[in-house]
Amino acid sequence: MAYSSESSGGGITIGIAMHKPYPVPQGDIYLPIHVGAALHPDVLPDIQGDNTGDNISTLNPYFCELTALYWLWKNNTSDYKGLVHYRRYFATPSFLKRHAGNRYGRIIQRPELEQVLASNPVVLPKKRHYFIETIYSHYAHTMYSAHLDIAQSVLQDMAPEYLDEWHELMGRRSTHIFNMMIMDREHFDAYCAWVFPILFEITTRLSPEQYDSFHARYPGRISEKLLNVWIMHNHIQFKELPTTFTEPVNWWKKGTSFLKAKFFKKRYTGSF
Repeated sequence: MAYSSESSGGGITIGIAMHKPYPVPQGDIYLPIHVGAALHPDVLPDIQGDNTGDNISTLNPYFCELTALYWLWKNNTSDYKGLVHYRRYFATPSFLKRHAGNRYGRIIQRPELEQVLASNPVVLPKKRHYFIETIYSHYAHTMYSAHLDIAQSVLQDMAPEYLDEWHELMGRRSTHIFNMMIMDREHFDAYCAWVFPILFEITTRLSPEQYDSFHARYPGRISEKLLNVWIMHNHIQFKELPTTFTEPVNWWKKGTSFLKAKFFKKRYTGSF
């Protein structure tokens, strides 16, 4: 099935960041977006690319799904805009539906989402809890602490009023991750206008090109932290929704890798 920007439903467009062919949920609120389309134009020729209009498609090896976020900011005017991933979505609030045998039946659709958005301008995934790690120490053990340190220095120069929330977040043991969100257009565009100049400056001070392909994606990971900082500082009202995956999650591998990073200084070397 071919998709285009015209496939977006009414006042809600949720971009699905995709880099390879994969089944996607039906529903007029979802818009598959080929991230990195400028670099790999032949992979997903029949869906909306992130390389049209004002875009940063060529930065996809570093910015990951954020190239779809940028594209939605600059090229979509829906009343509500959001971002999910081709294997990770916001789940229905219904407990019974969330445990359906068909994993795609667990994904939230327009009627339930409209009820949520009627009283909440922003939707975020439920927090990830680390328990034995702070946000800073977990990142330092699994990635490179320099990423966070450079981000802090850029905040100091570009948005010093956000530093208190940055320090608070670094000391916490839970946070919203995945770069998933749904926001009304005012909040969505305001967040993008704030975060992208900061990320661009971070990459000028710490080039992603010095890392292997996995760790070069650090701007996308830093943005997860910055989203929380922006939400905290601006006292944004939000609703948390659970997430659902279209494939089984290897929790054993994730858990053992987490512990190896914590106790044996084994950085992550790939996604799970």
